[in-house]
Amino acid sequence: MSKIGIFFGTDTGSTRLVAKKIYSILGADIADKPKNINRTRVEELLQYDALILGTPSYGVGDLPGLAVGCQEANWAEFVPYLDDVDFSGKRIALFGLGHQERYASRFASSLIQLYRAFYGCGAQMVGRWSTEGYQFEHSDSIIDNQFVGLVLDQRGQAFLTDERLNVWLAQIKPLLLPELVQD
Repeated sequence: MSKIGIFFGTDTGSTRLVAKKIYSILGADIADKPKNINRTRVEELLQYDALILGTPSYGVGDLPGLAVGCQEANWAEFVPYLDDVDFSGKRIALFGLGHQERYASRFASSLIQLYRAFYGCGAQMVGRWSTEGYQFEHSDSIIDNQFVGLVLDQRGQAFLTDERLNVWLAQIKPLLLPELVQD
């Protein structure tokens, strides 16, 4: 059985901590240890048929990176390397962090940039998440009334993170690794 690759971008460490929680919940039999995208090459992602990718939100729906004030390279520096890369046959689920109270008018809007980048490379995107239970004005990361991936608010709703992760991971595991589904 192939494993799920977990990759994340982070600046303050919050997205890294969530990636570690995801790894802990899935276990070493199903997933490889999470890796920071700023220490990763495209070829490493291509080794996996199933990926979970995480990002914090920055700017007004910008991918996090040096241009928006991150201390280290992040998704904004990685995504340009995806030009002409084929992710057909790859299944990808996304998670993103945001602060719905402080950034209500652009809550978790960076997640859509990651979605567009990998969808544009032919990946099968899975793992949409309901907008219910959140209080915000607008998010660019909504398609058909659902977030394009799991959205977590570690500042305003940290008490819901573990429950949301468990529910979401139970939903996406069979989509990412269909061989786990037993007939």
